[in-house]
Amino acid sequence: MMKDWNTHRETLMERIADYSTDSPGVLKGLMAIDGAAQQTGHLEPKVHELIALAVAVTTRCDGCISVHVKKAVGYGATRGEITEALGVAVALNAGAAMVYSAHVIEAYDQLPDS
Repeated sequence: MMKDWNTHRETLMERIADYSTDSPGVLKGLMAIDGAAQQTGHLEPKVHELIALAVAVTTRCDGCISVHVKKAVGYGATRGEITEALGVAVALNAGAAMVYSAHVIEAYDQLPDS
C-alpha cells in the first residue's frame, strides 16, 4: 500500500509542534540553520528544494520528502526537475557504495592473514 504523503506531512507537523512546545530552542536552531543556507541568494529557492529532495532520498527521511516535495512544487518544480534531482541522488548513492566497497577491500587487505 502506498503512503498517504499529505496525511503523513500533516501528522508530522503536528508532532513537531508538540516537540517544539517542550523544546523550542531545538526548532528555533533548525530554522536558523535552514534560513542561513538560503541567505546568500546564490541559488533560487526551487534549487534549494531540489537539493533537499536529493538529500532526503540519500538520508532516507520520509518527513523530509513529504515537506520538501510540497515546497519544491510550490516554487515551481516540475516532475521532470524532481526526477532529475533524484537521479543525482541515485548516482551519488551508487558512487558512495563503490567508494565504501573500496574501503572494505582496503580493510581486508590490511588484515594480517589476508
